Amino acid sequence: MSEVAASVSYMTSTQTDQARIVLVPGFWLGAWAWDDVAERLRAAGHDVAALTLPGLEPGADVASVTLESHVEAILAAIGDGPAVLVSHSGSAGAATIAVDRAPDAVRHVVWVDTSPVADGYAMNADVDDPGFPLDAAWDEELEGGSMRDLTDEQLATFRERAVLEPAAILRTPAELRDERRLDVPQTLVATAFSSEDYRSYAQQGAPFLGGLGEQRALTFVDLPTGHWPMWSKPAELAAIIAERA
Repeated sequence: MSEVAASVSYMTSTQTDQARIVLVPGFWLGAWAWDDVAERLRAAGHDVAALTLPGLEPGADVASVTLESHVEAILAAIGDGPAVLVSHSGSAGAATIAVDRAPDAVRHVVWVDTSPVADGYAMNADVDDPGFPLDAAWDEELEGGSMRDLTDEQLATFRERAVLEPAAILRTPAELRDERRLDVPQTLVATAFSSEDYRSYAQQGAPFLGGLGEQRALTFVDLPTGHWPMWSKPAELAAIIAERA
């Protein structure tokens, strides 16, 4: 049995009433980043929406993009629900705000090597440039191990297709108002760092994990690989998402 067929068989046997699955990529990426995962989920019969957030289209004017525009795009994909919202990496701020705005429409949130943010959190409030390029972080990411398990072809495709990340996404603080978001079931898929590392860093007061300790319905799943498991472990990641759907 092929890898895709095996994962489809597993997901079909475990699904109950289906929810819409909304896949939100992290920095520099469009909907294409989810192709391998989305293929498996759709083959299992799920309704999947992979997003290219505003400003992440090739040639887009990043200077005009706001964090609110990303939130609105996610909310539009969620609709009235029920939805399983999947957020990777730097999309966590917009995703957290979306859950805060529509907690009743979200059945489950899957955080892929990222975490819900706390009220007032901004990744880099001092960034001045209109866009943040992948090249500015490439060497650090590569040397730090976040590219683990990616093939040379995947690395080349990533670098070729990556676009500027709108700087407003880094510098705009999250505004959260509805504590019902804390009761929405959530799963953190720990990949580049283990779940134990996530808990430890949160306890040490890491700002980007400030929202982790607030959650009242959060579980962890370890999937050891790099920071982009949608490429390095697509079958395994799709199975985890399908379980929540």
